[in-house]
Amino acid sequence: MALAALGLLVLGVVLAEPVSRAFARARWTRRDPVGALLVWQAIGLAGGLSLVGCGIVYGLSPLGSSLPDAVGTLVREWNDGRWPDRFDALHVIAFAASVVVGGRLLWVLSTMYWRTVRARRRHRDLLDVLATPWPDSPGTRVLDHPQPVAYCLPGRSSRLVVSAGVLEALEPEEVWAVLAHERSHLRERHDLVVLPFVAWGATAPFVRGMECAQVAVAELIEMRADDVAACKSEPHELVGALKTVGGSAPAAALSSFTDALEARIERISAHPSPLPLVARAGVRLVAVALVAVPTVLLLL
Repeated sequence: MALAALGLLVLGVVLAEPVSRAFARARWTRRDPVGALLVWQAIGLAGGLSLVGCGIVYGLSPLGSSLPDAVGTLVREWNDGRWPDRFDALHVIAFAASVVVGGRLLWVLSTMYWRTVRARRRHRDLLDVLATPWPDSPGTRVLDHPQPVAYCLPGRSSRLVVSAGVLEALEPEEVWAVLAHERSHLRERHDLVVLPFVAWGATAPFVRGMECAQVAVAELIEMRADDVAACKSEPHELVGALKTVGGSAPAAALSSFTDALEARIERISAHPSPLPLVARAGVRLVAVALVAVPTVLLLL
């Protein structure tokens, strides 16, 4: 088990730093945003399992040849009112440190989630008072403001919001492209895709790779929504909408427009060809393998 713990530690550090930095610079991800997002999710999950699990595995290593066996031994000893002799101070510290880190990560994740839910609820209540339903698009509300703004509030009672400035500045086809983009965010719950990386960044702000991951995931989410919108409109319509509606949305919302606006416009105009089918399948297999490796090390 000590070797498994070392392997988990090395894997976690490699995924958190050099792999995250290198993957954030990869160019092929623009051709397969969905596959790249799956890989990012796998990196985050595998890195979390590895970094939290290494201390647990090492701490319990004197008690058995595998983690389930060691946990069973520890539970039996405690039920008999005994402290395992082999569970010395060094192993207790390693075990406790991993439990604290894992608990901290779960606490940050849950706290951020509920804070976001409450902020969205307040925002939604304000929208219900200030904005008016748009008959031409069920579920869409119009905010009486001259600045062109479009965004969505995800959740069970989601809202899709456009300002009066959007309806005045854009052609009807461009408005539908914006709405298709935002509906993609709502339908695929992109807010939940981003949340784990934000929690990792808040838990370990000193890890530069986590910041790279947050930025890369945010950009890929916008690319994915752009692809959905491009399937339902002409590229020049989507480009025109992006150029006009280039402002930022309220902080509680999932903004459709990021600092990488020019890169997105260039990508849409260039019509990047998707990855070959074999390559896309390989990307998804890599994502599965990334999660499988720490899982096997933990259990076996």
